[in-house]
Amino acid sequence: MEKEPLLMLPGPVPMPERVRYAMMRQAINHRSAEFGAIYADCVRILKTAFGTTNDLFVISGSGTAGMEAAVGNFGRDREIACLVNGKFGERLYKISQRYGNAHLIASEWGTPLDLESLKKQLENGAELVTLVHNETSAGIKNPAQEIGKLTQKYGALFLMDGITSIGGDNVEADAWGVDIAIVGSQKCLAAPAGLAAISVSARAWERLTKNPPYYLDLAAYKKSAGGMPMETPYTPAIPLFFALREACLLIEEEGLHNRINRHQQMAQAVREAVKIWGLLLYPKTDLRHQYSNTVTAVTYPEHIKDAEMRGIIKKMGIIIAGGQDHLKGKIFRIGTMGAVGAPEILSTLAATQYALRKLGYQIKGDGVQAACEVLG
Repeated sequence: MEKEPLLMLPGPVPMPERVRYAMMRQAINHRSAEFGAIYADCVRILKTAFGTTNDLFVISGSGTAGMEAAVGNFGRDREIACLVNGKFGERLYKISQRYGNAHLIASEWGTPLDLESLKKQLENGAELVTLVHNETSAGIKNPAQEIGKLTQKYGALFLMDGITSIGGDNVEADAWGVDIAIVGSQKCLAAPAGLAAISVSARAWERLTKNPPYYLDLAAYKKSAGGMPMETPYTPAIPLFFALREACLLIEEEGLHNRINRHQQMAQAVREAVKIWGLLLYPKTDLRHQYSNTVTAVTYPEHIKDAEMRGIIKKMGIIIAGGQDHLKGKIFRIGTMGAVGAPEILSTLAATQYALRKLGYQIKGDGVQAACEVLG
């Protein structure tokens, strides 16, 4: 019998039936009160997940569209300090190069950020700081709160990519001084790919560029959302909005606090299994930088080939992620985000433990048992 694969990736993630079925309905007029109510529900619940009372808009485009909207509206012709310790920090830097004078503050992937260099850039007049809160390429969570304090001290805007943390980990955009925050629909929200949400502070609006991108013009989004009914300035991906609303309602029903706790518990279960196996987590953490709660990056032991191990796991119907760019073949990553729980985590860990043994790695202990003790 053909079965759907279990996606245990750092996005996309398995979608609940309610979310999938929501996309099956007939299209509606996107200039109608019905669509406006759907959009309003999404915004209301997402503001809670962002930890913000700021303006918030949903864009028909992936998380990268949200990144470009943020930089394109607030970074054009400005000095931009880009903190990078992974692939998606690099992406924000590349986008920033197209719009402003971007300054790279780079660390090795998965290692602590260079906050002293950030201070120097701020002292030298950096006007916008970009950060990936949860860098899934390396499994590290960066100190957004501390960076927010620095940007406020020097009067710079703070742009935070929360694409893989919002809705699955603690995010307090307003309390942390985040001026522009972004989330992607196919990550912790457990909705289909193709939507991004972005919040904008009053301070950021004061520095809006006079020459924004056309499709990603946030002033146009603000104008359209301010009317009754709420609208988007251009035709939205209507079926995706249906699904996003359902995903948001599920967040509300579970309770954001419970949802965050579930994500943290799942990640802890995976980390405990890795520890028992005798493997090393890839990122280098310190008092500021922590392990991600939505994806766990693990260093391969010697002689284990990525394609072989993930291939064995895939034959069991489970998809986990490998490394990206220069980390290909060096790490594997298990996602712990969205609408999954103990059954999915334990299945994935059991398959991974089997694959490691089959390929000759001497397991130090029963990682599945260790995970059960965390999840039980």
